[in-house]
Amino acid sequence: MAAAEPAAASYDDELRRREALREAFGDSSESDSDAPREAASSPLVGRAGRERWRWEAVPGVRGLWLCADFLPSDDQLRLLAAIQREGWFSDASNQGICAHVDLMRFDDGIAIVSLESACVMSFSQECGAYDTQNTQKHGESEWTNVPVYLNPGSLVVLSGDARYHWKHEINRKPGAQLWNGRELEQHRRTSVTLRKLKASPN
Repeated sequence: MAAAEPAAASYDDELRRREALREAFGDSSESDSDAPREAASSPLVGRAGRERWRWEAVPGVRGLWLCADFLPSDDQLRLLAAIQREGWFSDASNQGICAHVDLMRFDDGIAIVSLESACVMSFSQECGAYDTQNTQKHGESEWTNVPVYLNPGSLVVLSGDARYHWKHEINRKPGAQLWNGRELEQHRRTSVTLRKLKASPN
């Protein structure tokens, strides 16, 4: 009986994580809020009385939500082991991600789980849609830039404006990864990105 309890707890945790992803991929276009379903700034408590995920709306970017503690350390290690066992990725250490908006073939709602190294992901758009103080000049244009700290085990969700109207990037050039006035140490980072393909018109 004692051996069955950890297995049951693991299965229960897996169901709760699946539920969190369903919340993250809710139909934001049909909702009055950009938040994942049941998202809140304070911990949510499930029927069993357990603390659930703490969602935070990222200031300045409508439709951008962060759950800093989505995966505990043990689950991060198991996921990494599975990725390495399958040989899905080649070693691409210290490579960043150029500023982009994901292809329109993907539906609204993009979820990114960060593993291994922490990083700063920057969200940017030409000024006009939002009035913030985080502006930078690029040539003749002014851009709004919102940095977001992604720790290992975090889950960030892009929906609505964040998905369609903001570019996101990870600049790993020397001096670019700054958070709270200090430069982050750059190590290998692995991420798992979940997208939904739009239904075929045929």
